[in-house]
Amino acid sequence: MKKIFLLLLITVNILSCKKNKKTSFVNDTTHEAKIEALLSKMTLEEKIGQTNLRGVSSRATSLPTDLKESVRKGNVGAFLNIMNLEYVDELQRIAVEESPNGIPLIFGRDVIHGFKTLFPIPLGLAATWDAKIVEKSSEIAAFEASGAGIRWTFAPMLDIARDSRWGRIAESPGEDPYLATVLGAAYIKGFQGDDLSSPYRMAASAKHYIAYGAAIGGRDYNTVDISEQLLRNVYLPPFKAAIDAGSATVMSSFNEINGIPATGNEFLLKDVLRDELQFDGFVVSDWDSVIEMVAHGYASDEKHAGELAAKAGLDMEMTSQAYENHLKELIEEKKISVEELNEFVRNILRIKFRLGLFKNPHRNKEHTGNFYAKDHLKEAKKAAIESTVLLKNKNSILPISEKTNVAIIGPLANAPHEQLGTWSFDGEKEHTNTPLNAYQDTNTNFKFAKGLDYSRDTSKKGFKEAINIAKKSDVILFFGGEEAILSGEAHSRANIDLPGIQEELINELAKTGKPIVLVIMAGRPITITNIIDKTDAVLMAWHPGTMGGEALYEIINGIKSPEGRLPVSWPKTAGQLPYFYNHKNTGRPADSTNYIPMDKIPVAAWQSSLGNKSHYLDVGFTPHFPFGYGLTYTSFKYSDVSISKKDINFNEDLEVKFSITNTGKKAGKEIAQLYIQDVVGSITRPVKELKRYQHVSLKSGETKEVIFKISSKDLEFVNHKLIKVAEEGVFNLWVGPNAAQGLKTSFSIKK
Repeated sequence: MKKIFLLLLITVNILSCKKNKKTSFVNDTTHEAKIEALLSKMTLEEKIGQTNLRGVSSRATSLPTDLKESVRKGNVGAFLNIMNLEYVDELQRIAVEESPNGIPLIFGRDVIHGFKTLFPIPLGLAATWDAKIVEKSSEIAAFEASGAGIRWTFAPMLDIARDSRWGRIAESPGEDPYLATVLGAAYIKGFQGDDLSSPYRMAASAKHYIAYGAAIGGRDYNTVDISEQLLRNVYLPPFKAAIDAGSATVMSSFNEINGIPATGNEFLLKDVLRDELQFDGFVVSDWDSVIEMVAHGYASDEKHAGELAAKAGLDMEMTSQAYENHLKELIEEKKISVEELNEFVRNILRIKFRLGLFKNPHRNKEHTGNFYAKDHLKEAKKAAIESTVLLKNKNSILPISEKTNVAIIGPLANAPHEQLGTWSFDGEKEHTNTPLNAYQDTNTNFKFAKGLDYSRDTSKKGFKEAINIAKKSDVILFFGGEEAILSGEAHSRANIDLPGIQEELINELAKTGKPIVLVIMAGRPITITNIIDKTDAVLMAWHPGTMGGEALYEIINGIKSPEGRLPVSWPKTAGQLPYFYNHKNTGRPADSTNYIPMDKIPVAAWQSSLGNKSHYLDVGFTPHFPFGYGLTYTSFKYSDVSISKKDINFNEDLEVKFSITNTGKKAGKEIAQLYIQDVVGSITRPVKELKRYQHVSLKSGETKEVIFKISSKDLEFVNHKLIKVAEEGVFNLWVGPNAAQGLKTSFSIKK
């Protein structure tokens, strides 16, 4: 029965994709004819060569002779991490002029949140809730990187991340599938533009396909075991959005999903990606993920791993050599057909044609990339401002006056390398503007003492100097967090408190009686439950990139207002994780009326549930800060929510109106958010789901009406029969500033 419904779902999606396909490519008919003509001339070895993604160390001082010979024979399809421009030019010249069919190479690189000009890490960019900023950041990244001959990036990462222990949450768009779909499409548009053949653009790679962010315990590379409904309702939508936006490539993930590694998963790579989503670019493995199927226990050896990947529909193998070493033999043994290999080559050549490499294979030597151009730095600074989240502001201590005498303390106050964050291979710390730099460039009154040399430092040798300058100040600005190396790939943490003895230093500074503004730079939410009461204000800056210093200076001094909102729920402790706002209810859902904190339980209490329900005795059932949360330097009031109809049918829109008033003394921007809840479903539904949001700028005292429209399409989900449907019934609806607050109403869908 499941197969019948699956086939029905695939058929419906294929028809929908063919009817609504958003992306079209010029000259594709001509390209297909040329692809077939090329295929007819290529030897088996040359075809296999197109599936090989090779590289050398970006610090290599020479090109190996055997590597050049492989290109000359047509045995390499693409390269990664070739950063010497002479090597790029030489390898492409050999491919075009000396290989049997002159097929050009693609040069790729991990350009994740900028090339030279570094923007905030992707989780920080997600905190802007702004598709225009995300698009602009990737457009600038493509412009700079293409100046170095890079025409392919291994980004964007679209893994939904619900566990802040996972190091790669830093690269993610957060925990919400709707926000991730909006930002995912923006990344693709920014990297690729409207014309992928433009020499200033590069092919994107939507990664990691799929559910990598659901790894058990937030441990990188780990197992994923989830239902197909969850896979489709939460983890697949961002990839669909990226493919609809025209993503040229997709990268398979390291993890296994329900017992089958993604790189060898025929259902995911063929049935879903090709048949349902109508993806016609090529799929590349992640680094060594083909041969890692041996370690997974899914393949017996390298040859078997190559067979499984090929049968699953993997087009290109990154760094490992299962295809290069065994594909010919597998074809001779009839375990893999020539036609299957031909399809891999078609997919790869199609992207090379779309990139314009057959017409213009060589790097444009007049295109320098304009590294660190003034307008690039301006956009990076804007992104840093709009990504910064104000979590606490007791007695409106922020903003401070530029005349305030401040003590700048902390290991991240002047750490240009760390400020850039994870995946910043090509950023240069010499160009980083740190908070200390920003203060040095002004006439403000400040003194500086690190206190700690780096985030993990456990030496108290700097405490005395830090405490001395704190005593002489009006306000302490403590720049703490974690070094760049503590987040990103393979950098998961079980304890996500401030590392080292930062908490101890903050406690000592608090004894001075001076107010403390804590500025966090990190690749993940940092649990600050132990020390938040010692602070007067908390700013989350993520790793803000090249222009983070100026951005933070302007926020702290009121030149700009912090505008970010949390793209993930912020836990009280790592023991709450995984935590996400769009969870399901239980048979005993927790609320404030039945929660008894652990310290309120009577001594020698009679053994019972004490009326408690689904929560932790010591930290309750709510996060420290909810998804969508963020303060500004003013305040807002929501009022007058109304809906166009109480009952709608399946072909009607619902119009939601409400008003927002700026009740503070400063102008500001609110991000109005709309959430829904399907109260009763054929499978249980989340307690809330984000469906719309809007940036609303308001002057002091100003009121604006906001209108959202939703339809039954917004209420669809994949049910237990694997059919995507919206169902009759009652829906709750909230409009408000975050997932935990808002004005509530309800409506029904009826036939």
